[in-house]
Amino acid sequence: MRKRVITSTAVALGLMLAIPASAAGAGPGDPGIGDPYYPTYGNGGYDVSHYDLNLDYQPATDRLSGTATITATATQGLTSFDLDFALDVSKVRVNGRTARFASSGEQELVVTPDRPISRGHRITVAVTYSGVPSTVKRYGFTSWQRTPDGGVAANEPESAWWWFPSNDHPLDKASYDVTVRVPKGSQAVSNGSLLSSRTAGGLTSYHWRQSKPQATYLATLAVGKFDITHSRTRAGVPVVNAYSKDLGANAANARASVERTGEIIDFLSGYFGPYPFDSVGGYVPNVTSGFALEAQTRPFYSPKFFAKGPDTSVVAHELAHQWWGDDVSLARWSDIWLNEGFAGYAEYLWAEHEKTGTPQELAQQVYDAHPADDPFWTVKPGDPGAQNQFDDAVYDRGAVAIQALRTTIGDHDFFALLKAWPAKHRYGNGTIAEFQRLAEKLSGDDLGDFFQTWLYTPAKPAVFPAP
Repeated sequence: MRKRVITSTAVALGLMLAIPASAAGAGPGDPGIGDPYYPTYGNGGYDVSHYDLNLDYQPATDRLSGTATITATATQGLTSFDLDFALDVSKVRVNGRTARFASSGEQELVVTPDRPISRGHRITVAVTYSGVPSTVKRYGFTSWQRTPDGGVAANEPESAWWWFPSNDHPLDKASYDVTVRVPKGSQAVSNGSLLSSRTAGGLTSYHWRQSKPQATYLATLAVGKFDITHSRTRAGVPVVNAYSKDLGANAANARASVERTGEIIDFLSGYFGPYPFDSVGGYVPNVTSGFALEAQTRPFYSPKFFAKGPDTSVVAHELAHQWWGDDVSLARWSDIWLNEGFAGYAEYLWAEHEKTGTPQELAQQVYDAHPADDPFWTVKPGDPGAQNQFDDAVYDRGAVAIQALRTTIGDHDFFALLKAWPAKHRYGNGTIAEFQRLAEKLSGDDLGDFFQTWLYTPAKPAVFPAP
């Protein structure tokens, strides 16, 4: 049996990665990072610092090709390691030398370098690949959505391995350069800041950079024909929004909502602290799906959110995630309440700003709307299970629990907590247990019973606290 120790990244959450005591004990990296909900997600044995994606995309055929260059550090001696990926690979090079590779399982690409890699050594992995991502289905779905004029990569808890090889778990965050060549007339939108766009030989090349650490599922790519707008927040952060040109009747409502991004960022900064990234915005592609996703700096919105009129509530939700989920990412998927509960609570705060209800009123409405025998209360927001990870209760009961916490510890400590959590874990990861400890430290209260009742008991709390 190989000796197992905990990497510094995993200390905060108690997940274990296989790390032999020395290079002499080199072996394969684990095919999963150890997430209790998704044991095969992510990989052991290395830590990624940067992804450099150099891609070509043809909207007419949905063919994606190119090379992903991954810079990482070995956290153990490695004879082989896994990447999460689903497209066809033609070549892999590790530190400039040709490596063997093979597919294993649903999305595992097993790479065997020509010589073992010592613990602590830097690794550069270049994977050349191609495929039609919309035809790839895993677990019965695809995370690559076709549009009439292109395609979009956006989903949760996974979407990366439909379009680039990765260590696909929020624990392993990295910076990104994404360069995409598309036919002249098409545009490519991704995370961060657009560094350049150049047209030559009938192709336009777009180079986007995300300089801050980013979880893999938050990396997004959209190719199509867009109307793009530019503005700035009050603090000077560039805002870049994009709308498919063929949104039809939804276009005006989408613009009326997403164009308030800068205003909403300024508003949320008052509660959560300074905006953590170098740019912000959102995009509304012509897709048929019905969800929104907090892609880092550039949230994705389905046009269905705007079918009945403007909807700034969903914009407030996804922008709140820039602090709760993107800046501070969950450490394991069971911690989803830290993402969705607080994004839901941001909707309450924004509603108060828009004079459509106070957080107390809105939380009370949710509490009263579900009788004690409603299955709504059987889902535990603090550990909902993989099958209920995106259940309404995680969002709604989760937001109600936050208002209950506010009433329990008082406004002074509560609002200090909303800023302290992103500041303490900036660009890293966190757990609910860590959040509870911080809330107890700031308030001086023992909150064990509170968290047990509101997050971990599959029953309706007997009382909703009044202010």
